[in-house]
Amino acid sequence: MLRAALTGNIGSGKSVVASVFSSLGIPVFHADEESKNILKLPEVIDEIAGLFGKEVVVNGMIDNKRLASVVFGNSQALNRLSGLLHPLVLKDFNSWLQAWAGEPYVIMESAILFESGYAKEFDRIIHVSCPEDTAIERVVKRDGLERGLVLDRMSHQLKNDDKARMSDFVIINDGSLLLIPQVIAIHKKLLQGCA
Repeated sequence: MLRAALTGNIGSGKSVVASVFSSLGIPVFHADEESKNILKLPEVIDEIAGLFGKEVVVNGMIDNKRLASVVFGNSQALNRLSGLLHPLVLKDFNSWLQAWAGEPYVIMESAILFESGYAKEFDRIIHVSCPEDTAIERVVKRDGLERGLVLDRMSHQLKNDDKARMSDFVIINDGSLLLIPQVIAIHKKLLQGCA
């Protein structure tokens, strides 16, 4: 089974691309969603409270906005959080893989594939690319964040062009090309790579 990764910076549209792969019958593991599930585990909550202070825990659960305000303004704090979460996500991904052993390929969707060190775990990497201004507009509209907060989060991700250079496939999601034909072309190449 071939292991593919799907990445792209915040607001690039990688979740939409992941849904197209899912509609083609390809199993998709959503690393960002899995991180949110891991943040609900009692032992992880305790560890995060110990690392970042009890104020990031509200009613026994991690308050994502409070945690984000602590880590996104502090690269050391972000690295500590990543060091805690990334190995747990990768462990869950490897367990998840067992259920899909008969598939020609699977995909892990991860915004911070390169930043986390996950990239070396995959046979092929697909990057969803879009201009920064377009991505900012999408995130402001989708999440109701201020432009400055979006830029701050983007500052912790590698540049779009760098990710594109390190990827096997690049999907252009700036409105100039249709997404579905691009995904289908990559899907066919990945199936050929599995043959």
